[in-house]
Amino acid sequence: MGKKLKVGIIGCGGIAQQKHLPAIQQIKEAEITALCDIIPQKAEDSAKKFNLGDAKIYSDYKELIKDGSIDVVHILTPNRSHSPITVDSLEAGKHVMCEKPMATSYEDAKKMVDTAKKTGKLLSIGYQYRCMPVPMYLKKACERGDLGDIYFAKAHAIRRRGVPTWGVFLKEKEQGGGPLIDIGTHALDMTLWMMDNYKPKSVTGSVYKKLGNNPDSGNIWGPWDPKEFTVEDSAFGFITMENGATIILEASWALNSLDVGEGICTLCGTKAGADMKDGLRINSSDLGKLTLTKPDLGVGGVQYYSGSSMEPRDIECKNWYDAVLNGAELRVKPEQALVVTQILEGIYESAKSGKQIFF
Repeated sequence: MGKKLKVGIIGCGGIAQQKHLPAIQQIKEAEITALCDIIPQKAEDSAKKFNLGDAKIYSDYKELIKDGSIDVVHILTPNRSHSPITVDSLEAGKHVMCEKPMATSYEDAKKMVDTAKKTGKLLSIGYQYRCMPVPMYLKKACERGDLGDIYFAKAHAIRRRGVPTWGVFLKEKEQGGGPLIDIGTHALDMTLWMMDNYKPKSVTGSVYKKLGNNPDSGNIWGPWDPKEFTVEDSAFGFITMENGATIILEASWALNSLDVGEGICTLCGTKAGADMKDGLRINSSDLGKLTLTKPDLGVGGVQYYSGSSMEPRDIECKNWYDAVLNGAELRVKPEQALVVTQILEGIYESAKSGKQIFF
């Protein structure tokens, strides 16, 4: 294509700075022409930092999406605003890349899927953990049938003390929840993707706020204000799928546990099992003996860079623009993210009601 895609950024906080803006600038067919934030200074600072001197600056996203020249928008705002901004942007004729989680409720997420279908515009959700070396390798092994029928899995998102103390992470109204919807969403998305199973039957959940009232507890980002801590500090779910498979989901920002791990999963199949606790370990049996295989994938421990030749953010972004420009298959389909939201909502509902939730 001779014409570059015009891109608008809605929300200029940390995820825009660390992930989306640098990744988009690696796409030669895309040009960032507009930046929006409810605090205009953030948009202006982003324009300067990324040398986007000609980009238009907005404080109201509705003004940005009125610009008919913009083809694609990236929605990088607090969770509760994902759905309305996405719906409005799709209806304005834009393709939408929305950050995770998709929405704070199944109803809102469903609106996003339905609007994308109605408008014919592409919609994807930013689950970049799928683009890290270990998950990409394990997904291929699962697709090849190396694990057989995966009937039991664990989705891990456990931090011992990793409470985000900036922005609106601790505000239930803005985010819809705490670690379950923040990092548990990554682990659950990855697990469902590995299993290629998107038909949940029921869920039972437990949600706790046991450590949130003690701000001086060795948090890696410093103490928090207990008055501002209005979400859970840990949450757990027991998920049953329609085919009988079982998934245990565990998520925490603060938990007295040394068994930590974020954005990883354990899979148990009829032929083999796999986990990501020490890089990637695939366990099976052969000739009457138990076996353990550890592929050397050169994995690091940083969220946005993991030792691959391309960073996860760049792999995700390349796929997204390849889908918009050339019709490539989306790595993250909105219907898949919808099921993640449905299950997370079910865990919260189960914890509140004390009952098992059936879908």
